[in-house]
Amino acid sequence: MNRRQFVAGASAGLLCAALPLAAAPPTARRVCAFEKPFHFLSDSDLAATMAMLGFSGIEATVRSGGRVLPRNVEDDLPRFQDELRKRGVEITIIATDINSADQSRAELVLRTAAKLGIHRYRMQWYRYDTRKPILPQLDIIAAKLPPLVDLTRQLGMTAIYQNHCGPDMVGAPIWDIHRLIKDFDTRTIGFGFDIHHATVEGGLSWPIQFKLVESHLAAVYVKDFVWDKGKVKDAPLGDGQVDPKFFQLLRQTGFSGPLCLHVEYVEGRKNEDALENAFAKDLATLRSWIGT
Repeated sequence: MNRRQFVAGASAGLLCAALPLAAAPPTARRVCAFEKPFHFLSDSDLAATMAMLGFSGIEATVRSGGRVLPRNVEDDLPRFQDELRKRGVEITIIATDINSADQSRAELVLRTAAKLGIHRYRMQWYRYDTRKPILPQLDIIAAKLPPLVDLTRQLGMTAIYQNHCGPDMVGAPIWDIHRLIKDFDTRTIGFGFDIHHATVEGGLSWPIQFKLVESHLAAVYVKDFVWDKGKVKDAPLGDGQVDPKFFQLLRQTGFSGPLCLHVEYVEGRKNEDALENAFAKDLATLRSWIGT
């Protein structure tokens, strides 16, 4: 069933039969979808698609170039949330441009989200200037965090820093972000552990890096990749280098926060059926790995 068939069925009086797709088992409820590949869909069509696929939550882009632009957040975020709620879908995380409290509209975005009951936001990453010494740059970043953490605490939210791979990415080695956030309350700022990027950068050592930050987990990001002539190429979950054993380690921690599924190998396409099939396949693989 695709989204158009799902909507047609609902309008014909089959909505009650369709909604259990979003009423997944408790563990599956933790899985949310990054909605970026579906930016070409309207809010209502996206909501129907997520419900049809069985997601109970999404990671919504509330940033420059995102579904909700920061300058329109007070009007567009509540309207988007209303469309999702009609289908039984929540906004689990918002993906933002925010990594400093003094950024333009940073407080407006976070206050608007908090008023709507959205409790998690993904931060924008930091970058190194590789021409300069590394440790002094970490000191500069460290000075930016207390005001942002204070604002986050006041609003009852949790900031999430996701590790990315790359030659200048703060957090690619993971040890640097651990150094920056380890002394803060984990309910206010935590780590968004991305097993794809950790595997790219850590190779065989990703279990050590995971062990380092497991006490500070706020979210887990899930996607896969293959090596293609020395370059990272996104791939369907289960077809690449990500080790399913990661999810055994994750279960042992008792982590109950969100798992966010990113399906990046289809980004840029506007073929709705292809996108739905890719998300459905990866969600099925993930559920088999986490045991739901």
